[in-house]
Amino acid sequence: MKTPAPGRACGVVLVLLSLATLQTLRAQKNDIDIYSLTVDSRVSSRFAHTVVTSRVVNKASTLQEVTFQMELPKKAFITNFSMIIDGVTYPGNIKEKAAAQEQYSAAVERGESAGLVKATGRKTEQFQVSVSVAPAAKITFELVYEELLVRHLGAYELLLKVQPQQLVKHLQMDIYIFEPQGISFLETESTFMTNELAEALTTTQNKTKAHVRFRPTLSQQQKSPEQQQDTVLDGNFIVRYDVDRTVSGGSIQIENGYFVHYFAPEHLATIPKNVIFVIDKSGSMSGRKIQQTREALIKILGDLGPRDQFNLISFSGEATPWKPQLVAASAENVNAAKSYAAAIQARGGTNINDAILMAVQLLERANREELLPPGSVTLIILLTDGDPTVGETNPSEIQKNVQEAIDGQHSLFCLGFGFDVSYAFLEKLALDNGGLARRIYEDSDSALQLQDFYQEVANPLMTSVAFEYPSNTVEAVTQDAFRLFFKGSELVVAGKLRDQSPDVFSAKVRGQLHMENITFVTESRVAEQEEAFWSPRYIFHSFMERLWAYLTIQQLLEQTVSMPDAEKQALEARALNLSLSYSFVTPLTSMVITKPEGQEQSQVAEKPVENENRHRNVHSGHTLFRYHSVGGKASRVSGGSSADPVFSTRRGWRGQGVFDKLYNFPTRLGPPGPLHPHLPYPPHRTPWRPTPPDVMPQTTMASPHHGIEVTGHYETEKGHFSWIEVTFEKPQLQVRASPEHVVVTRNRRSSAYKWKKTLYSVMPGLKMTMDKAGLLLLSSPDRVTIGLLSWDGPGAGLRLLLRDTDRFSSHINGTLGQFYQGVLWEPLAAADDSKRTLKVQGHDHSATRELKLDYQEGPPGTEISCWSVEL
Repeated sequence: MKTPAPGRACGVVLVLLSLATLQTLRAQKNDIDIYSLTVDSRVSSRFAHTVVTSRVVNKASTLQEVTFQMELPKKAFITNFSMIIDGVTYPGNIKEKAAAQEQYSAAVERGESAGLVKATGRKTEQFQVSVSVAPAAKITFELVYEELLVRHLGAYELLLKVQPQQLVKHLQMDIYIFEPQGISFLETESTFMTNELAEALTTTQNKTKAHVRFRPTLSQQQKSPEQQQDTVLDGNFIVRYDVDRTVSGGSIQIENGYFVHYFAPEHLATIPKNVIFVIDKSGSMSGRKIQQTREALIKILGDLGPRDQFNLISFSGEATPWKPQLVAASAENVNAAKSYAAAIQARGGTNINDAILMAVQLLERANREELLPPGSVTLIILLTDGDPTVGETNPSEIQKNVQEAIDGQHSLFCLGFGFDVSYAFLEKLALDNGGLARRIYEDSDSALQLQDFYQEVANPLMTSVAFEYPSNTVEAVTQDAFRLFFKGSELVVAGKLRDQSPDVFSAKVRGQLHMENITFVTESRVAEQEEAFWSPRYIFHSFMERLWAYLTIQQLLEQTVSMPDAEKQALEARALNLSLSYSFVTPLTSMVITKPEGQEQSQVAEKPVENENRHRNVHSGHTLFRYHSVGGKASRVSGGSSADPVFSTRRGWRGQGVFDKLYNFPTRLGPPGPLHPHLPYPPHRTPWRPTPPDVMPQTTMASPHHGIEVTGHYETEKGHFSWIEVTFEKPQLQVRASPEHVVVTRNRRSSAYKWKKTLYSVMPGLKMTMDKAGLLLLSSPDRVTIGLLSWDGPGAGLRLLLRDTDRFSSHINGTLGQFYQGVLWEPLAAADDSKRTLKVQGHDHSATRELKLDYQEGPPGTEISCWSVEL
């Protein structure tokens, strides 16, 4: 490829202090054509190398401006960005941030416009760059970025944004994963995938490798037949996976003279914990924030282990403990704490200093009085939404006071609610004291975020973890000592091998379990490891060296937070040197990109730092986490004489306005028979079997043979469910639906989804989809398909729908389940044919014929005759 010749000196520089990631091009329709968009992501031993390439042509007869907009995972570092315009390459050059800023400032002084591109989402960063394109000219954009995937609650997650904003003739995503330890599970999730698009998604997998390809045709990309020029591709594509762990000492992997040691032992017992929750109840927490905090706290308290001890401190201008000392997490104490949490009201100022010191004093006193269980760990979890306003208000003094009080004996975790709190203050407070900080985004799912964080620290497995390697075999080793190791996470150490390293590389990992010390020993044969990474299709060159550099930079930047200025400068100098050597765009570097001569625009996109986002409103795309239930009255089941309850057989299975409000079973001619006989249906149509409506307030249906349990709360007067919960044994997963949202929990990891937003998730043994009509389907081979519907028509609320009920096993049971096995109609006992007796599992139920409205043809409904059974 050509580069700009000296005679074509570029008149403008584009400074990218941090770009951000995947992709969108914006231009007027039909003028700028994206004829190719490819994403190639190669994950080698957790380290992901992603290349995004977009090719564009200007079909207009005039000069057009193309805006290239991207989103990138926050933890990723950009390593290259370039533009190729008419065969000339305009590369990006990594420079020290100050030098790049000087060039940018000079461009501003010359009168050239400057646009600051700086936006942050929860998991991604954004940036955009504009360039003018001549008529018929072609331009290629290429972005390369790298990241180390972090294990979170038992899974690694690779996130890609897909937002082309127009149909693309050649659109292809390839994700290659190579894990020498073996891939234990792999699943994909998308917020834009439809059943049509799913045909373009293929996944192949063997023991150590996986390949996910997405290559949709133009017709598959179309939003609808009526909107043929609009694309349906707009959202997230996520790949989650985990690896096999057969060696307790972890996995040592070696490539090109560098090693990485992954440590996440399985089957260790959880260490009992002593935890104090320090909750801000100042006036700024009033409204939804305190409501969500109460809700999350109640759920968290219910998750405490039987061997745990705990206490609560709420604070505003003053700090107040719930109990004078820590108490055991017995059912009685937990219930009392839930009542206390439910009554917390927000008012007053913010005295963070006294609240944390009170928590430390409670732990210290319990320790002196020998009330802490031997071998247990002590945690303080602080939640606040603002800066200190009462008592000691100087952040530096508070940090000093807390560090002196804790003295390395306890771990402090700080949660910042919203953007009115100084995240830098909380981050230093946590890192100084063996914990970490996390921002809780002020959104409808804030309670879920709080619970998700607690799950990360709920199960400590080891303390005082130290990695040891023979000193004559390694150098430049990253952090090798860790205060705590939690279930579902992973400790990672990387380094260089010396030139004269032995053929067998050995390591020890020492730590403390609940009541004993433990040492893990593991070894790795260097030649075998090197050979394992020779597959070019799945590997990019020298990835482990770049992994080591990436991890070292991340850890150096983290260490600068809690270091004095003199040491901080030395750490930053090391991080800067590595950033420049390995071409990483970090908070210390910038990427300078030249543009064609005559284009008078400079832009700067800084790598966002968490603390710089105060007062920014960030939306997640997820939603509500609020549970509620309302009591119901009498219960009844409506059913037809010889009818099969049919939902949506006339308009298909997607539920587009075809509903039976009361789930009545339509009467058909013929002798009485089973409640759900199998009647013929038109080809390619599978009937939905709506569940009976007027059931007991707490409704259950269990199919033990299939490992499925459905529980719900039915409101008789309103004729719908207030919540429905579906629990699967394999895979271990729970789906809880309320009128506001759907929450999916797997491996203690929860995600919230809005109704009527596209969702397509495929995991071993289960497929979960939702369409824009609000129908969530849970399906798997040889199982009944369960449908959860958010219906906003007549009798608005949740509906439970069942398909392929003939697949229920003979062990089906529960309030609803009993009606799917061995149901018989007794002979007529009188001339009155409006009353019958229904025998279910040895019990007789009176059935009465009644007129009900059928909404299968939509409102206002048709009156039909049904059987109603009162329970």
